[in-house]
Amino acid sequence: MTGIWPGDTRIGVMLSFDLDGPSGALNRDPSLADKPSLLSLGEFGPNVGLPRILRLLEEEAIPASFFVPGWVAERWPDEVKSIADAGHEVAHHGYLHEPPGTLESREQEAEILDRGSGILEGITGERPTGYRSPSWELSEHSLELLVERGFVYDSSLMGSDKPYEFEVGDDKIVEIPVHWSLDDVPYYSWSPVQGRMSTLSSPNDTLEAWQWEFDGAYREGGAMILTMHPYVTGRHSRMEALRRLITHMKSHEGVEFYRCVDVANGWSGDGMQA
Repeated sequence: MTGIWPGDTRIGVMLSFDLDGPSGALNRDPSLADKPSLLSLGEFGPNVGLPRILRLLEEEAIPASFFVPGWVAERWPDEVKSIADAGHEVAHHGYLHEPPGTLESREQEAEILDRGSGILEGITGERPTGYRSPSWELSEHSLELLVERGFVYDSSLMGSDKPYEFEVGDDKIVEIPVHWSLDDVPYYSWSPVQGRMSTLSSPNDTLEAWQWEFDGAYREGGAMILTMHPYVTGRHSRMEALRRLITHMKSHEGVEFYRCVDVANGWSGDGMQA
């Protein structure tokens, strides 16, 4: 084992996708249910973006993790099953994309966790053991609730740029950290009806930023954890940027692609065991 990864692996790469559909928009503003164009923006994700992403992952023989709100899974069960059937992880992402930090009580957060887990298990046959908070906002109760329910990792915090452990009572949970610079929405999001009108980045600019992050993490022997959304990255030009990023990564020796759950299950102390 060299560094934090087993064998000759120098860097662990985790490609993750939040299959939000229109759930995030509806959670923030229920009146948007009357906006067909806005809804179609989210629906592009499971209908068009997801199949493109799954084809690319198959072509490149890369495992990935997909975080799915229960509301989305109820409406696109076949698409969610296709993720699991392809060998990818299906993980928890709330019900209607509710940030736990905005909920009224511990009980409400627990109910949403249980509801989402039940829906995903009913579709894939496996209960999720990975969790990502919608909008990356946990509550003071979140980690405790996750541990109580047998989750092995959370992916909502930004305290490092490689996996790390939290002690929760007498137990531990692994954190697969995130960051806004490694999320596609800040680069690509444009939605006037939601007030998102910042300048769009070109796919080339995004590719350059992510390549630089990979190069730095590779030099240090760390991790590269990307968060993408099928309704965002599933567009042709952005898919091309992702394809080129994968090619750049694969041109280096000692690069291993992991599902988040496999890293978490193998994590101990400061590294992943074989």
